[in-house]
Amino acid sequence: MPRQRRRSPAGGPGEGPADDPPAERPPGGRAAARRAAGGKAAGTQQAGGRAAARRKAKAKQAGKKKALKWTGGVAAFLVVGTSVAGYLVYDHFNGNLSTVDVGSAGDGGGFGEGGPINILLIGTDKRTGAGNEGYGDNDSPGHADTTFLFHVSEDRSNATVLSIPRDLITDIPDCPTQQEDGTTKVIPGTQNTRFNNSLGQEGRDPGCTMRTVKELTGLDVHHFMMADFNAVKTLTTAIEGVEVCLEKPVKDPQSKLDLPAGESTVMGEEALAFVRTRKSFGNSGDLDRIKVQQQFLSSMIRKFRSNDTLTDPGKLWSLAEAATEALTVDSKIGSIKKLTELGRELSGISPKNISFVTLPVKDNPAEKIKATVVLDESQAPQLFSMLQNDISLTEVEKKEKDAKDKAKKEQEALLQGERADAGDVRVEVLNGGEIGGAAQMTLNWLQNSQGVLKSSNGGNAPEPVEKTTLEYAPNQADQARKLADIMGLPASALKPGTEDAVGLEPMTLTLGADFQGAGVPVAPPTKAPENLGNVEADKKICAG
Repeated sequence: MPRQRRRSPAGGPGEGPADDPPAERPPGGRAAARRAAGGKAAGTQQAGGRAAARRKAKAKQAGKKKALKWTGGVAAFLVVGTSVAGYLVYDHFNGNLSTVDVGSAGDGGGFGEGGPINILLIGTDKRTGAGNEGYGDNDSPGHADTTFLFHVSEDRSNATVLSIPRDLITDIPDCPTQQEDGTTKVIPGTQNTRFNNSLGQEGRDPGCTMRTVKELTGLDVHHFMMADFNAVKTLTTAIEGVEVCLEKPVKDPQSKLDLPAGESTVMGEEALAFVRTRKSFGNSGDLDRIKVQQQFLSSMIRKFRSNDTLTDPGKLWSLAEAATEALTVDSKIGSIKKLTELGRELSGISPKNISFVTLPVKDNPAEKIKATVVLDESQAPQLFSMLQNDISLTEVEKKEKDAKDKAKKEQEALLQGERADAGDVRVEVLNGGEIGGAAQMTLNWLQNSQGVLKSSNGGNAPEPVEKTTLEYAPNQADQARKLADIMGLPASALKPGTEDAVGLEPMTLTLGADFQGAGVPVAPPTKAPENLGNVEADKKICAG
């Protein structure tokens, strides 16, 4: 995939080989490399003496502290708005970032526009950086090995982080990718394949993973951030380690993780071993490793937001250096300015309102030896609906929304009262949605399964509509409530008129783009599916 490494102006903080892997640079980044080579920093003392060197050192340190007071989004997906970007070092950090143009895969929307933000966080198993030769697949361009969909609510008060198993069997759609010569090549889609093949394989870029997630969840994916093995090592080292907890001692011969029971602090290679270990947790499968990764990321967020990190300019500087060198992002947020804007929008989210969940899946029934999983159709649509309707998984946010939403209560009052018998419900069904034949499909279901015999097919609606609606007269309210129960309609779908119906006049049910099939409730769920294994970022949990 085409990657662009920005260079700073000659002689600036970002000077140096643009494509050097971060692990090969001396500690301290490009500036330290120049000092080691006897560059500008080494020459200062010779030209101006010790006093001048001290004055310049103090000025530089003051500038660094001033820069670090800026709250930004260099590592917004982890730091949640607590990283740094300063005007004095803009070119330096900007020069660290790598970008990929994913074209129409990411619309660049979300932040600054008032709607929800969906950011895809991709951890690739590509063997990049010194010391990573033994990890991942040999001679592979890398896969989408660890994937989180970071959904930030419209009011920026909460976030849901959805883990997508790499071994999920799904469909990868056709994917236009930008080539090295600037042309666009469409990589054909693949049916019934592992999700992790959406990146790297057959030349697929992160935009292909974004398109796959959109098709899977129904959510627009606005941006992506991708990191390799070095990210875990450098970020945890920059903040001097992340606290983890184990229910029992672990000594894993494959990952080389060797930790006692209870709490430990891991960084660098040991941190990478912790998130890569799978044989020592739960049932030794990838789903149990996902739980460990969620716990690790929750702890990392708490460490990023702690006073110990936020009040230490040295840690913040190291964190920004490590984050920008480890990240590859889409070109629409491929600058410190854009990442800073993004980070500011995320800065108000409390860890208690960040919920980690795993996509509901079950063992692939087509396999005798279980190696992959498929979507759990009994639970996944419910979770997708909550995200599509921007419903928080945290009880705190749910209570706040219930208290403020007066209009919703007034609508819900429409559902209070007597219900007619199904046989007395008279309704004409129109199709204004995206499913061909939906009106007849619904009519058959209502008559054959639900006893709504006085129903008829009105054909296509005059024009497409986004939301399903039920129009009824005041003297049909009991029929409307009964049909709402049968169809699973939300209160907002009920549209009462002002004049009573005359004779055999039916209600009008217009199916919208939110209609997914006969018998599938249209109303968004009021609670999450059970057994999602929610992990909230403010909770300390021991892996077992």
